[in-house]
Amino acid sequence: MTDDTQKIGIGLTSFGVLFMALGVLFFFDRALLSFGNVLFIAGVSLTIGRKRALKFFVNRRGNHRGSVCFLGGLALVLFGWPFVGICLEAYGGVLLFSGFLPVVLLFLRRLPVIGSLFNLPLVNKFFAGVGSARGVLPV
Repeated sequence: MTDDTQKIGIGLTSFGVLFMALGVLFFFDRALLSFGNVLFIAGVSLTIGRKRALKFFVNRRGNHRGSVCFLGGLALVLFGWPFVGICLEAYGGVLLFSGFLPVVLLFLRRLPVIGSLFNLPLVNKFFAGVGSARGVLPV
């Protein structure tokens, strides 16, 4: 079960992703991207906890390059270089959150409408290289 802090964290993370998507949609609007970044970081910290978030971004082996790229991109967005910052942030996000991809794909395959699309032969073959979810999250 999720407690109230985790529910707030999920909401903040969702709004952060929404504001970042709107910022990209509106030609890399610096204010929307900055607000989305702050909401996303706050939401992740509330969802998994402050210590685990710090451990995820800093102490995990192999995450240093992803963390530097993600937080460097965040700093570039805040300092007025939104296009370069969001590109660097996207690269860091892929490096950081690629361990969650098998779990997300497993979840999407179990959804009623989207799951049938993911089970089509061409799509299934495309995502076969990702691997199966091991049941262990990288947090």
